[in-house]
Amino acid sequence: MIRGAIIAVAGLGVPLDVWGLSLNMPGGAEEVATSISRDDSYFLPTSPFSNGTLDGVVAEGIVRQTAWKIDEDNMTTLQILAPLRQDLQDLGFESLYECEAQVCGGFDFRYQIELLPEPDMHVNLSDFRYLSAKKGEGISTEYVGLVVSRSTKTGFIQLTQISASDRSVPFTTSTKAPPPQTAPALAGPIGELLESTGHATLDDLLFKTGSSELGDDSFASLENLAQYLTARPDRQVKLVGHTDASGSLEGNVTLSKRRASAVAVRLVETYGVSPDQVSSDGVGFLAPRASNLTEDGRTLNRRVEVILTSTQ
Repeated sequence: MIRGAIIAVAGLGVPLDVWGLSLNMPGGAEEVATSISRDDSYFLPTSPFSNGTLDGVVAEGIVRQTAWKIDEDNMTTLQILAPLRQDLQDLGFESLYECEAQVCGGFDFRYQIELLPEPDMHVNLSDFRYLSAKKGEGISTEYVGLVVSRSTKTGFIQLTQISASDRSVPFTTSTKAPPPQTAPALAGPIGELLESTGHATLDDLLFKTGSSELGDDSFASLENLAQYLTARPDRQVKLVGHTDASGSLEGNVTLSKRRASAVAVRLVETYGVSPDQVSSDGVGFLAPRASNLTEDGRTLNRRVEVILTSTQ
């Protein structure tokens, strides 16, 4: 059973006994989900996803999965992972494979890993780290898989442990990967809206008056849209930029086109979406969704929408 946290200095590592492993979780880490499955199997990648293939280990036994959230916007994924990696090394685990986001293989790699569902475990496809490790041999073998990611203000950790369910039964492993885990066809709320209504607003993309610059933060709407487009390579969308009513129509049409183009570039360059699936345009202030008489209304009108252009 999971035991309570040992008291630690706030902000520093919090020693936890997790299924017999003593790990120093970052201060403020909150356990949000756990799952135990007996007589089960779990695939642990031991290589990057490349040319449609992925090497790994299929471990069989008791599969235990635990997820934590960290309300911390200053820690990088490496800062979250590093002390946990050291804890595993101190406990005698030997690293099998470690990688970061695009080096791992991005979307294709992530969907080979069985994770606890959203919102308990979230993976930012452009900012996650993975580690697999092994301890012991034969029936005493233990495996662990660690995935760390973060959104703009929240860190996410999932630890998966696999150990023999019955010590009298040999603990078996294999290097043959199970059938690939595929992403849901709609891949989240953006996909659902596109399929059902034909359009969606990327509400977390905010632009200052007169600017087409998109911030460096990760945006949940873009991750969601990228997952949908990657899962459905037969779909095409058009990004449409909108502005508030400050300034001339001609200038705002130009600005709105730049905003939509900035989003398209981010989808292709950061999230790996095929450029053949994305186009962009802008209509300035001709399609407001709120009054331009207030600052709140003008903020709502500075937006980018996505329209499904596929017809079959």
